[in-house]
Amino acid sequence: MTTEKPSGWSFANFSSSVFGFATAAQNKVTSLLPGHEGLEVVNPEGSQDDAEEEAHKGRFKQEDRESYWKMMHKYIGSDITSMVTLPVIIFQPMTMLQMMAELMEYSHLLDLADQTDDPHLKMVYAVSWAVSVYYAYQRTWKPFNPILGETYEMVNHNGVTFLSEQVSHHPPMSSGHAENEHFTYDVTSKLKTKFLGNSVDVYPVGRTRVVLKRTGEVLDLVPPPTKVHNLIFGRTWPDSFGDMILTNLTTGTKAVLYFQPCGWFGAGRYEVDGYIYNKEEEPKMLVTGKWSSSLSYQPCDMEGEPLPNTELKEVWRVAETPKNDKYSFTHFCHRLNGFETAPKGLLASDSRLRPDRLALEHGDLSKAGSEKSRLEEQQRAEKRQREAENLEFTPRWFRLTGETTTTPWGDLEIYEYNGEYTERRQAIDSKVEEDMVDSKAVKFNPWQFEDSGDLGHAPPPISHPQCEGQLVAE
Repeated sequence: MTTEKPSGWSFANFSSSVFGFATAAQNKVTSLLPGHEGLEVVNPEGSQDDAEEEAHKGRFKQEDRESYWKMMHKYIGSDITSMVTLPVIIFQPMTMLQMMAELMEYSHLLDLADQTDDPHLKMVYAVSWAVSVYYAYQRTWKPFNPILGETYEMVNHNGVTFLSEQVSHHPPMSSGHAENEHFTYDVTSKLKTKFLGNSVDVYPVGRTRVVLKRTGEVLDLVPPPTKVHNLIFGRTWPDSFGDMILTNLTTGTKAVLYFQPCGWFGAGRYEVDGYIYNKEEEPKMLVTGKWSSSLSYQPCDMEGEPLPNTELKEVWRVAETPKNDKYSFTHFCHRLNGFETAPKGLLASDSRLRPDRLALEHGDLSKAGSEKSRLEEQQRAEKRQREAENLEFTPRWFRLTGETTTTPWGDLEIYEYNGEYTERRQAIDSKVEEDMVDSKAVKFNPWQFEDSGDLGHAPPPISHPQCEGQLVAE
């Protein structure tokens, strides 16, 4: 016997009715919890109310969600990191390379780690720095995938010079280098994803190393995975859960923080707890707080209990953020997107100059979509030419070491900074300002070949990666 579906039936309508019932049930349960009326209730599966709120934000109208679901359901179980057909409506006007630089917002914590002689407080500062970026990563809009050879530069923040470059397209991989007088930071980033229909699991298959300059101590970071809920139906929200492990490879001290997963009731959401251990794996400091707001620390005994006559001390608190920002950008994120953090002689391959990103920033979704498609086709054309001429892409500022490291989510080939950007930066900074081209007038050009606009047969390659033709507009 078959059951006929009512006229107008759709998966979206069915889901919305179920989720609407769930929301009502949650509200009823919350009202029955004395003293807990202020708890944030999170529905991992979304609801009709959540969907309407997302629509008001401009993410998806009902017809958009249904169309997107039809397009995406065939990818369930797949790694969607490299997909280039995603609609521009789900993007934020930022690239992955720029998001890598957001870890520098609270870089003063690394300065403090370099300056202190207390080995356990050093790790408190350093792991708080590692946690600090998670507030910014709550944004649910997808960043643009960088074009192969694309870069991002940042200066004018806490004495830090930051550079990132897209070093591989398949698989997508980025490398970054930053430093100031207190530390150097190096990362090889490779995300692995698993699309689950209305959610996606994100695994950070990467390696992060920090060197504290005063002592030469080397810190290694392994972050937890993240799950983004309700990509299509309901209110989109991310959740990071599991262990973050920061190891001092020089001394053997270690920070292990547990990120609490969030369920239906949001009481445990954002919470982070853990310890700083000495090389004998004995707890010395407890660390507690929320990655969405602040972290504190306190000396502890061998059982992990606070020592008598000590108190919790706050080590990090999130900075004030803009109200009702369309993309939930922080003030620092807006600075990264602007030219106040751009150096003199900005590389033409810089993310700020991308025409699709710029169009989205200005609210022109149609132009953003067409420019995104044009850039992706140019990238494919360059790949075809490299294959035809038996050429390999060579990153400009990083080199493949031949070293492979094992992570909890797979093996990773390591790229390292080649030092040439530092030499270039010194040469550019010594020039008179009036001799420099206005960065805003530079045409975006991450391409390996001289005439990237010709999607047919391109001319012979120029002397990439040392081509000065990429540095200014022609």
